[in-house]
Amino acid sequence: MRIREPFKLIAIGALWFWLIAFALLPNLLVAVASVLTRGDNEFVVFTLTLSSYRRLLDPLYLDVLLDSLWLAAATTALCLLLGYPFAYLLTRSPVRWRPLLLLLVIVPFWTSSLVRTYAIMIVLKTQGLLNQTLLGLGLIAEPLELLYTESAVILGMLYTLLPFMILPLYAALEKLDPRLIEAARDLGAGKITIFLRIVIPLTLPGIIAGSLLTFLPGLGMFYVADLLGGAKTLLVGNLIRDQFLSARDWPFGAAASVLLTLLMGLLLWAYYLSARRANRGLP
Repeated sequence: MRIREPFKLIAIGALWFWLIAFALLPNLLVAVASVLTRGDNEFVVFTLTLSSYRRLLDPLYLDVLLDSLWLAAATTALCLLLGYPFAYLLTRSPVRWRPLLLLLVIVPFWTSSLVRTYAIMIVLKTQGLLNQTLLGLGLIAEPLELLYTESAVILGMLYTLLPFMILPLYAALEKLDPRLIEAARDLGAGKITIFLRIVIPLTLPGIIAGSLLTFLPGLGMFYVADLLGGAKTLLVGNLIRDQFLSARDWPFGAAASVLLTLLMGLLLWAYYLSARRANRGLP
């Protein structure tokens, strides 16, 4: 008991040190920098102001924010439409096949998302694999302009983020008690009613968790927008990167980062409410 107690204290202390040093303090520094003033020769001047937050309402930056929200929301919706049926079929597959199927979902994590984005470029470019295949089949007369479009950006984020949607959905669907569905069938409920009144509410925490893991990264995947969208598509991540590295406007970049952090907090709060409601068994 004496041996385990110091180990327990060291483990907890190391965890708290890690969270404070690498999570709390960096976020506090970003929040403080967001209310300071940009300096001519320094990164920031210690003069308090909210001008960086007011600049976020400028039509130029507001358009970037709205475009980012649209692209991230579209990607999240597509991930949900593709991931939910896949996760459902995964839970209904034979038990001996599930580890292999889960491995296929996790395999993309073994390679860099940047490398996978370059692979998509090879597929979508004018002389790429997709155009060459369509030309060879005679389905098109000339190569399609697929690269450097909004659709290419959505496809790239979809390919990268889909596993983050499937795994939480699988965890939620696996916990779903099949007796509830059988009871609903015995009471005369149809498939649509069962899906809308039982399956969806009880798996809502998984839906929100998957949406969190796809929507928020989708706002900041600047390299996907750079490589697949060119200069035509900008995300909030591109804006933040440019403010820190190119424009050297740290307060404004910090203000945009704080905005994303607040958005993450709202989504986490929604996830907490949905999880509590599902645990209580409410419809």
